[in-house]
Amino acid sequence: MVQSKTLGSKIFKVFLYILMAVLTLSCLYPIWYAFCLSISSKVASNSGMVTLYPVGFSLRSYTEIMGDWKFFHSFWVSIQRAGLGTVVSMLVMILMGYPLSKTKEQYKPRNILMWVVIFCMVFNGGTIPWYMTMVNYKMIDNIWGLVLCGGLPVFNLILIMNFFRNLPQDLEEAAVVDGAGPWKILFGIVVPCSKPVLATIVLFTSVGYWNEFFQGLVLSSGDKHYPLQTYIQQMVVNVQAASMSPDQAKLMNELSNKSLDAAKVFIAMIPMLVVYPFLQKYFVTGIMLGAVKE
Repeated sequence: MVQSKTLGSKIFKVFLYILMAVLTLSCLYPIWYAFCLSISSKVASNSGMVTLYPVGFSLRSYTEIMGDWKFFHSFWVSIQRAGLGTVVSMLVMILMGYPLSKTKEQYKPRNILMWVVIFCMVFNGGTIPWYMTMVNYKMIDNIWGLVLCGGLPVFNLILIMNFFRNLPQDLEEAAVVDGAGPWKILFGIVVPCSKPVLATIVLFTSVGYWNEFFQGLVLSSGDKHYPLQTYIQQMVVNVQAASMSPDQAKLMNELSNKSLDAAKVFIAMIPMLVVYPFLQKYFVTGIMLGAVKE
């Protein structure tokens, strides 16, 4: 009986390893494919010859990107948006999550505010009222419009709130005895003790700002204000040969549009691929602890 259980456990572990390997490869393959496509020749890219490795090695796509000022301008807009947006969102979520983590006796408006937050998460006014609101606040063609339109992700707020709720109350009680006020307790004790969940939410928030393209499309009147993902989306979806200059038409004749698009998509992934390893160690801890509800 013991040997049977041991054999079954080993088979289950092997199955899990195989499953995780398949899932890992399924996540890595699109990135690898985009890279291979970006360094392949025009004929290979257009004919679908690229699968697991580049065909007809060429760096022409990356050379062309180096001279595309619109791409780098939109890249800079996305960096500003992700940086400012993450800071603003984290500050708002921390300041809101801390009082909401208290009981109704400790913070009387808690239930009312929580119902408002949940209602706003489930229901919204629609795209047109949202757009009219942004216009009235002069948030069109403005970096702050791209930042503030998604400043309070409710799901992330709930994770932070639940994490704060599960911190030992003895820490705050000891701080109160020592004369610490609410601001000192929050930023001197609660925030330093919440690194796992805060690092996880930083990752969620920054990736969300970086990958979002629709708001950039609606809140920008021209491509000079587009964030990177909006620029790439417009470039891939709305390529119009009739509007190309003779030089652009000649370039498209010499260079595969698929390779050029893949190169830009791959470059757009690099910042998040660089940031993720530094925050990954907090990921599992932050999600598990922040998801626990008493």
